[in-house]
Amino acid sequence: MKLISILLIFGFLVSCTNDDVFIPKPPTYLRADLPEHKYTTQEDECPYTLTIPEIFSTKQVSDLNGPTCHKDINMGPLNGTIHFSFIAMTEPLAAYVNFANDKVDEHKIKATSINDYKIINDSNRVYCTLFELQGNVASPFQFYMTDSTSKFVSGVVYFNSTPNYDSLKPSLDYLKADLNYMIENFKWK
Repeated sequence: MKLISILLIFGFLVSCTNDDVFIPKPPTYLRADLPEHKYTTQEDECPYTLTIPEIFSTKQVSDLNGPTCHKDINMGPLNGTIHFSFIAMTEPLAAYVNFANDKVDEHKIKATSINDYKIINDSNRVYCTLFELQGNVASPFQFYMTDSTSKFVSGVVYFNSTPNYDSLKPSLDYLKADLNYMIENFKWK
């Protein structure tokens, strides 16, 4: 009986010396294979010309009075939407800028950083501020453009996924290049 007990204890100890230590792997995310940046210009009855990536598509938004110059821009493989709103200004410019800034401020709770970039195109009278919101925010990019006298456009980017900044980072970098191109090539009619 002692021999059996000793053999069982020895067998138990030998089985505990396995060198294979299993370490759980961290969660991974699919790599997005995004195409090369190519752009197309869209012109319609709206008082602006919009240049967007070829992989994006636009849908004109209507209200009770019919079609408007607001657009929902589907970001294709990026799985999101840019809500692009045109406003013919009836109040001082400060009212529209303050409203846009207040919308950015709503994300301060979740944002780890908010960077703003000024993009000025004097030859086309396009004055823009692009906000990049870092962290797990609902809208990682917001912007507004104006001619400073009578026209104002705002844009808000939303992804159709849970906001996880680390996993969205490659798509955000890709989209930032597209947004910069869209803004730099935007023209008033």
